[in-house]
Amino acid sequence: MKKSLRNFFYNWHGRRQYKVHRQIKDRLFRFLFEKDREALLQLYNALNGTDYTDASMLRVVTIESAVYVVMKNDLAFIIAGVLNMYEHQSSVNPNMPVRFLIYLAKEYQGIIEKAQESLYGSKQIVLPTPHCVVFYNGDKEIPEEQILRLSDAFENKAQKSDIELTVRVLNINYGHNLKLMNQCKILKEYAEFVNITKSFVSKASDRKSALNDAIEYCIQNHILEEFLRKYRMEVLGMLLEEFDADKYERSLKEEGREEGFVEGREEGETQLLKLLEHLFSDNRPEDVKLAVNDKSIREKLYKEYNIK
Repeated sequence: MKKSLRNFFYNWHGRRQYKVHRQIKDRLFRFLFEKDREALLQLYNALNGTDYTDASMLRVVTIESAVYVVMKNDLAFIIAGVLNMYEHQSSVNPNMPVRFLIYLAKEYQGIIEKAQESLYGSKQIVLPTPHCVVFYNGDKEIPEEQILRLSDAFENKAQKSDIELTVRVLNINYGHNLKLMNQCKILKEYAEFVNITKSFVSKASDRKSALNDAIEYCIQNHILEEFLRKYRMEVLGMLLEEFDADKYERSLKEEGREEGFVEGREEGETQLLKLLEHLFSDNRPEDVKLAVNDKSIREKLYKEYNIK
């Protein structure tokens, strides 16, 4: 495929459409906790060692992509003066601190706009304390818990920064962070559900049937049973789109590797041709052409002059 044509294909299918698919990966996690405020309160209690029981205390302030297209977070809610911003990730992303910084600025902007006091007034505007958490369930192995810092991205680390933002990253793959899982039944069942769906899909050729079987298995074994009974079709649709996105990502990577090999070889041929033209002082075209077409000469020059 010609480079210009592939660039057009990639810009349309790779960047525009795939960017949409990447949002699908986090939809199930968000959908689960948005639909069940009791579960969200349970998750908050497990993370913070609290024992709140009234889910009506939660005030959800999640930034919606439909309203603010370039800025969308998975879950954000305020309780007891704390702004909790939760993100679900299936890939390792060291840029989460700066993303949370942008989310936080947008959240604070909304709070200030609703405040009675002016930002330029003499009275202090009260802001909720931010807590930033990432729930990770990708295939790459990471620690049970780690802290990402905004300052890790600063160019001049010798200069002390006047600002910092930390992000707590929790590995929620099945079998990890058992203490947290035991304190939050819904999170534990979510981790089990994801693990079971991956297992069913890996052993079947028909993805839709495999996912239906996985959902049925979880219902029968009381894993997210009530949630899956109520939202079975929505969950199935999200999972089908997610697995299709994973497959599409792998195909893009494979295409990139193949093109990289071809382009690298073409560059090597260009280097070889220039070298042969230099070696043949009289630049006789027939000699250059003969050498280029002679496999033994070609391979010898590749090796001798380290042409890739």
